[in-house]
Amino acid sequence: MSDERKKVTILTLRRHKRQNKKSVFVTAYDYPQAMLAHRAGVDGILVGDSLGMTTLGHKTTIPVTMDDMIRHAEAVARGAKAPFLVGDMPYMSYQASNADAVRNAGRFIRAGMDAVKVEGAMVDRIKAIADAGILVQSHLGLTPHTMAMQGGYRVQGKTAKSTEIILNQALELQDAGCAFLLLEAMPRESAQAVAKELTIPVYGIGAGDLVDGQLVIMHDLVGLFWDFKSKFVKRYCEAGAMIQGSLEQYAEEVRSGVFPAEENFYEIKEEELEKIESWKYETDQGFPTNHSATPNTVTPKEDIFNNKK
Repeated sequence: MSDERKKVTILTLRRHKRQNKKSVFVTAYDYPQAMLAHRAGVDGILVGDSLGMTTLGHKTTIPVTMDDMIRHAEAVARGAKAPFLVGDMPYMSYQASNADAVRNAGRFIRAGMDAVKVEGAMVDRIKAIADAGILVQSHLGLTPHTMAMQGGYRVQGKTAKSTEIILNQALELQDAGCAFLLLEAMPRESAQAVAKELTIPVYGIGAGDLVDGQLVIMHDLVGLFWDFKSKFVKRYCEAGAMIQGSLEQYAEEVRSGVFPAEENFYEIKEEELEKIESWKYETDQGFPTNHSATPNTVTPKEDIFNNKK
């Protein structure tokens, strides 16, 4: 797809919902990933705090800081001009107060994001951010920041009662100004029951095919995350294996002298090569400096090793 794409906005995403057109979201954490997502034609990119696990090597998202997120958000914004960009509010960047939530949301907007995402039924925080003029997405179902309270990685909305709770939370968030919603780890029927009752777009990550679009972690899609593979993930390639194989081949060719080869060399004019080959790097008197940039002199060895000039 051409690099010249029309910018996706919240109006685009709302139109997709009205027209029953699925929106495509993926995570990206740096400039090259953002460029690839842009060129692939995705509608939106989440700069997720999942970078703590996919990129920084943490076991969870909890250690990720606002400074981590802003650095990666800036890189993504430089690489993806057309997709709708969402900055993921990391742990304790919004929980303490409305003031913290608005201030940190503002940092994402300055970093080039179009919107921010807040986990949980944080109605007051959503309202405060929306009232500040910032588009905000909520995240219900499985919420990694509160996974311990949910008893670990557990599918949500598996009963009519729990689905009703999520629906009521979603409606309250919509009334508070939430612009779009993400549902994670829910049965497709439960997620549909929520999506069809809301006027705002509702996307899923492991929430089936009956919502308004999908979000998947890029590293899961292309085989660059190995700690675990969720049931809802589909691997479209094994980029990790491809990269490792390329590195192994590179190492072998360096050690065997195959790389670099003639096509990798820079050329030098014959007359300049003759000058270099005429140099005498060492004589009985010392080390000459008789190349074209310096006078024809010889520096005694003992002066060099004694740091004398």
